[in-house]
Amino acid sequence: MYRKTAAMTALVPPEVIYTCGWRAMDINNGIPASLAHPRSKLCAWTASWREAIVKGQIRPDALIVVAGGDCHNALADGQVAARKVPAAHFFFYPFDGDAGYLKEQIGALEGFLCGEGSEEGRAGHSEMPRTSVRGRSRYRALKPCRSRRGEERRPKGEESGPDKRVLSCISEAKKLGMELDRARSDGKADPEGTFKTLISFSDLEGSPPGFKEKVKRMLDAETRKGRRQERAEWPRVALIGVPPIYRDFHRTCAEAGLHVVFDELPFEFLRLGGKNIDELARNYSTYTFARPVDFRLDFLKRELAKRRIDGIVHYTQFTCHHILEDGLFRQELDWPMLTVQGDMPGETPAQIRLRLEAFGELLGSDGRTK
Repeated sequence: MYRKTAAMTALVPPEVIYTCGWRAMDINNGIPASLAHPRSKLCAWTASWREAIVKGQIRPDALIVVAGGDCHNALADGQVAARKVPAAHFFFYPFDGDAGYLKEQIGALEGFLCGEGSEEGRAGHSEMPRTSVRGRSRYRALKPCRSRRGEERRPKGEESGPDKRVLSCISEAKKLGMELDRARSDGKADPEGTFKTLISFSDLEGSPPGFKEKVKRMLDAETRKGRRQERAEWPRVALIGVPPIYRDFHRTCAEAGLHVVFDELPFEFLRLGGKNIDELARNYSTYTFARPVDFRLDFLKRELAKRRIDGIVHYTQFTCHHILEDGLFRQELDWPMLTVQGDMPGETPAQIRLRLEAFGELLGSDGRTK
């Protein structure tokens, strides 16, 4: 078991967290199934985890706030939440995709998490900084953290191998995830179950080995069916934007006769990775939600064309700055598009259900052009 938990407000390379001997926790993933109803909010996603941390319902040992990246509300709510945790670190993605800059950010994050074991930490004191922007050190090529006596520090129960095994384990899990994603696109895997699995690649549910086995079991179970499921003949849609805050959204799409073959943000969690700091910096610097919208559009055009989609559902979150990108998507993406907006966690509202049903009827009659 890992002794400490590092919560993150948005995507942070989980490879770094686990290599440093911490458990990763994406504090967004539990919100759709929760009863959260924050009183003071802009975005219900960020306000829900902020309130949960402030009230002590979530008690991480450290909080990693993505201050420059995919979510603007997370910076404000993250600063409030950071006051209630033992230590906090602010992580920045480069808007221009500078891999060298991201390499320094990854090194700073590693220095923060491994601070008490770094050379700089031993030269001073062993306590992590209360709030860190740059961390204690630059990068050390993701070498295993060491204790004061020089031995490798590993999570309890994983003493048999070096920390670099975690990177291989996560890489193998993501390869299995890619296979599962392809199976869904081919109509051989349940879209709702696939989404729930892919969204968990942000933190690997707190255990890379356990999560890898879970993905493998799911992939084996789905592929054993050996035939395309009925939904494979339904209109193929891509779900772009932030993940829906409604816990039954993918089931609702299926009830509307829509076969979801692509989830934009979970696919980012899946495709990004690396086995050393250079690979991590190079790959995570292409994280589309942290880059200019044209970069994201180019990626979407390529990915959606490969998946032979018939239409797009653009999910937007109330007060999210990504709402402003909807007009550009409609101009640049040459598929029928339905835009829906969510707010508080819970079941999909009746109005959105009706709109999805109407969109399914539209694509079923006129949308199958490919």
